[in-house]
Amino acid sequence: MGDQVGVAVSGTLYYAPYKEFERVRALPVSDIERAILFAALCRINTLYMIACAGSGHIGSSFSSMDIMSWLQLNEIRTPPEGDITSPRDIFFSSKGHDAPALYNTLIGLGKLDFGLIDKLRRLGGLPGHPDVSTPNIVTNTGSLGMGVSKAKGMIFANRLLKHPGNVYVLTGDGELQEGQFWESLISAANHKLHELTVIIDHNKLQSDTLVSKVSDFGDLEAKLAAFGWHVSRCDGNDLNAFSQTLAASKNVTDKPKVIIADTIKGKGVSFMEHTAIDSDIEFYKFHSGAPTDDAYVKAAQELIDAANACLKSAGTSALELETVSRPAAVVPENPQRLIAAYSDALIGQARKNPKIVALDADLILDTGLIPFQKAFPDRFVECGIAEQDMVSQAGGMALQGLLPIVHSFACFLSARPNEQIYTNATELKKIIYVGSLAGVVPGGPGHSHQAVRDISALAAMPGLVMMEPSCEAEVGLLLDWAINTNKSSSYLRLVSLPWVLPYALPTAYQPEWGKGVALTEGQDAVVVAYGPVMLTSAIQAARILKSENGITVKVINLPWLNHVDAGWLAETLAGYKAIFSIDNHYLIGGQGDRVADAMATLGLADKKLHRLALNTIPACGRNDEVLQFHGLTGMLIAEKIRALL
Repeated sequence: MGDQVGVAVSGTLYYAPYKEFERVRALPVSDIERAILFAALCRINTLYMIACAGSGHIGSSFSSMDIMSWLQLNEIRTPPEGDITSPRDIFFSSKGHDAPALYNTLIGLGKLDFGLIDKLRRLGGLPGHPDVSTPNIVTNTGSLGMGVSKAKGMIFANRLLKHPGNVYVLTGDGELQEGQFWESLISAANHKLHELTVIIDHNKLQSDTLVSKVSDFGDLEAKLAAFGWHVSRCDGNDLNAFSQTLAASKNVTDKPKVIIADTIKGKGVSFMEHTAIDSDIEFYKFHSGAPTDDAYVKAAQELIDAANACLKSAGTSALELETVSRPAAVVPENPQRLIAAYSDALIGQARKNPKIVALDADLILDTGLIPFQKAFPDRFVECGIAEQDMVSQAGGMALQGLLPIVHSFACFLSARPNEQIYTNATELKKIIYVGSLAGVVPGGPGHSHQAVRDISALAAMPGLVMMEPSCEAEVGLLLDWAINTNKSSSYLRLVSLPWVLPYALPTAYQPEWGKGVALTEGQDAVVVAYGPVMLTSAIQAARILKSENGITVKVINLPWLNHVDAGWLAETLAGYKAIFSIDNHYLIGGQGDRVADAMATLGLADKKLHRLALNTIPACGRNDEVLQFHGLTGMLIAEKIRALL
């Protein structure tokens, strides 16, 4: 619409069109002034992008925006394609959370299609964390700690191929707790990788809480210098200070460089800046998620006013912004909330068992542990973003007679400390692992956070029983089984999304190891699935088949992920020729493999098993888009069953 905006209006979103970026880049001002203006426009558009998507990371995007803007505008040399003699620089953020900031700097420079501003976390759009499928994204990030190692590999390749250029890597505070970060420093110094500059977005917070409360770095400058790096420090939100510090570091030609850039999380919006909230903040509110309508209006107005003030100082006219109506949030009606149910169940068990302790990896909000921490502060351990350390701590606790329950996102808990989980298993002591954010949805964060290989990664651990509850009621039942019945270790896989269920467990249901329970009855086929997402699709498919084709399907909830009771399975499948398994996981290594193994052992040659699961890297997008893309909606499952029958 091209309106000059005076007062932001509720229900309306604002963004700066590309012509405004072109205007700013062409202004006859200093490089510093231009970068400040550019960052101001990028903040407006980042807020817009996250509000449109309904999720994202405002705080870390805003803290790093000034750094990114300066680098993209003034430091990154990009010669024409095919020119291998001129220096070509590389920049990427190892944090991943600040993807909206990175995208908007690229969009503002014309290096990404401007239309993508409306497609954050959408199928075919911009992934929640950077992916090389996006133009000008040089590496996948989102799993923390890998950035410096990736950069070293790039520099090795550049030296071998005689391609000149520098590599700039942005890291976050929490990322410094990952062991790989510190491992990666040593050889960079040994090989004198002067082409490498690491910039730490030192905003003092990791996710939602202060670094100093979790793993205080102490003298960070001395620690980094001890690894043989050239260390400098500046205000990362002051572009005069940052640009001068960066320029001085270029004179260092015999070692890698690191700049500790002191920044403010949420920089640019007064009430989002963590320094303006509370110096002893317990939980920072703007790490992830979209702003409320009121918060958006106030934040947008501040950003617009700041940008217009800069434009006025530059002697030019105010912004002409485009406006759109904010998409209405879809609120599920009476959803099941498995994380909240787990939180309640855990506290109930802990009241009865004083040996239960809970460990967390910087995800206390997401894993439902805040009530536990408040109820049992002496039995809660915040380990930070250091999953290997956390799992080995749990092993030590178990050896001394405690019952540790270990928490993180399933994608990280199953992968990063896999060797540590195995070592614990060989010690034959009982530990319970709880992996949340399990499965292919939510699809917005992208494949680094979609846990679709955790079953295969953990299924062969000696003595480890893996399970996924289908509803709130089954959460408590399975946790009780893991604590009070199972003699060995357990892995509880939890879907984090609120989910509306079209089914309920039978009255007086009690879980039995390796056995499932029928949620529907049918004569034509059996569907075996687990968890709220896939069981919902299975029930929907059964209803479609019955109403449209008269086909009746027996849907089985089998919460056990790596063991199937052969006797129960033989009895359940008697009289059926067609069996279907549905996995919220990759095809290889999912529950379907266990069903297939059991059927082969039983010699059920007269029955045909069809396995439905992911067979490609999970797509990023809205939940409905992702399930549709992978053929896991009720409608698409019904079509597959109909065709195969």
